[in-house]
Amino acid sequence: MLRSKDFRRLWALGGITNAMRWLEMLAAALFTFEATGSGIAVAFVSAARSLPLLCLGAVAGVVCEAINRKYILLGGLLLSGAAAFCICLLDLLDVVQPWHVAVAAFVSGSVWATEFASRRRMVGECAGTGFVSQAVALDSLTSAFSRMVGPLLGSMLFAWTGLLGAFAISAGCYLAGAFLVPGINHVQEARRLVLARIPRDLTESLAFALKQPAVLTVLGVTATMNLFAFSYVALAAPLGRTVFGVSDALVGLLAAGEPLGGLIGGLLLTRKTPSSNLRALMIAGSALFLAALVAMPLMPSYGLACGTLVGGGLGLALFGNMQTTLVLTGVPAHLRSRQMGLVTMCIGLGPVGQMLIGILSEFFGPLLATVITASAGLAALGGIAILCMRAAPRSGPPQPP
Repeated sequence: MLRSKDFRRLWALGGITNAMRWLEMLAAALFTFEATGSGIAVAFVSAARSLPLLCLGAVAGVVCEAINRKYILLGGLLLSGAAAFCICLLDLLDVVQPWHVAVAAFVSGSVWATEFASRRRMVGECAGTGFVSQAVALDSLTSAFSRMVGPLLGSMLFAWTGLLGAFAISAGCYLAGAFLVPGINHVQEARRLVLARIPRDLTESLAFALKQPAVLTVLGVTATMNLFAFSYVALAAPLGRTVFGVSDALVGLLAAGEPLGGLIGGLLLTRKTPSSNLRALMIAGSALFLAALVAMPLMPSYGLACGTLVGGGLGLALFGNMQTTLVLTGVPAHLRSRQMGLVTMCIGLGPVGQMLIGILSEFFGPLLATVITASAGLAALGGIAILCMRAAPRSGPPQPP
């Protein structure tokens, strides 16, 4: 895989965009908490970045089947860089407000909505049929590393230089990434984008998904994780400051615990394609992370809390790998971007989870809010596991509609 120039460029772009996304998210959370002192305000600003995934994810899947995915990738990097640059200008003028940061997050989130249907699909396909799982595992490993480095950089840059430094680094990295795109060789079957056909294409995509147990598992688990698991990131700053009493820089270290575990798990998955039931592995990995989230805020020390998140991140590596592998290996090529669009839409449920955990935090505090949402996620995952077991005898290779 690494001999391929195209794979290396797409792989590097994934690392850049993911690191900057999490850098911006934590810097924005720290700025908003400092400006308002409100957990729910932090949650709403964080939710602005994920909201486009819910609103635009499925449509992005249709668009990425028609418009050259290489052009979508380039345009997205330039747009994200422009949004970050605007925040820098506003901060220089000393007029930046939390709602400005939320608008910039929404713009970058709109670009994020194309990630699975464009770059992530390109990564799996350029690696070749026999290496899809390893390619996705390596990309997921890089994503986990980025989730670890991004929050650390975000918290340190915010502590040292404020919002300006964090978003200036982000804008520069997006621009550097844009220079990598023209050198990617990408062949895509030409198809005219007809706006009137989008509802029909979405209906066909949903009809296909409803007939495939593997795809339904991916959608159900992805929705559960984004509603009840990943929402904890919105409370990373309040948890670190009020529950464990640590500094801004150490808040980033807490947020980096889970991706560190994902990095270790990703390294293991790049060595060998899992031979067990991929759906069962996805559910088991997700359950491990949710259980770690229940335990994390109850730990008696900050160090144990970080260690608990590292352990949970091992399970998250399975979730991230199976999420893409099950679609790329089980869905016909002409439907993959649309199915990835549905996955993106489920990821877009994150804002609902972030707002929920923010509201719970206002009433019960960040500790209990995290425990309640993670416990609800475990209950939902149990229901999905039962449905999966019932569907197992009927599962088989998917057939085009």
